[in-house]
Amino acid sequence: MKCAVIGGTGLIGSQVVRNLNAAGHEAVPHSKSTGVDVISGQGLDEAAAGADVVVNLTNSPTFDEASLTFFRTSMDNLLAAARAGGVGHFVILSIVGTDRVPELDYYRAKALQEKILAAGPIPYSIVRATQFMEFMDAALSWTADGDTVRLPATPVQPIAAKDVAAAVAEVAAGTPLNGIRNIAGPEVLPLDELGRITLSHKGDARTVVTDPTAGMFAAVKGDVLTDENAHLAPTRYTDWLS
Repeated sequence: MKCAVIGGTGLIGSQVVRNLNAAGHEAVPHSKSTGVDVISGQGLDEAAAGADVVVNLTNSPTFDEASLTFFRTSMDNLLAAARAGGVGHFVILSIVGTDRVPELDYYRAKALQEKILAAGPIPYSIVRATQFMEFMDAALSWTADGDTVRLPATPVQPIAAKDVAAAVAEVAAGTPLNGIRNIAGPEVLPLDELGRITLSHKGDARTVVTDPTAGMFAAVKGDVLTDENAHLAPTRYTDWLS
């Protein structure tokens, strides 16, 4: 199959392209660096023309309310181009629990993206992943202050980017789900404990203080970012760190 991977030069996209090509498909990466802009629409018709599958892995540059406009505009533009190009399968990557955390603008924006896709004219698949292991350093930086890092004890189920990319490529090469597939890492850990494991591994002497009001994930209540029934990836966090 010919697969147009929009956002195909990023962390997940570059690996999805590699995986699809290794499986014998023709996966072409598209991004701003290749002349494709999902907001202005530049290059989208050319990218989608003749593609069997469009995989949209683009991301909003901000996590605030502007992300809603980003996903609305980009999805409208991409769906129009995909329809004109005769695309038969449209895949996006979303987040486990995105429809259960309305307090977060970015999660509401991803939920909107899902709704636009599901209401559109093209058979589709939504892959929802839990938190990427690669984002842990960023989570630590958000609430770092001197010798301490403040984190809530929010349960998370971290997944490695390589496992996310493998799942997205598998779904893209298959029959449209016209629904959602949840993927997650093999273990659930409180975010504050994940922070302690990370700092210990790096030889970082800072202390993690449990603070239910700290950072973006403070708005998350309960275990909505985890899913015991998800397709479980093999990579454990400590193995990934090593």
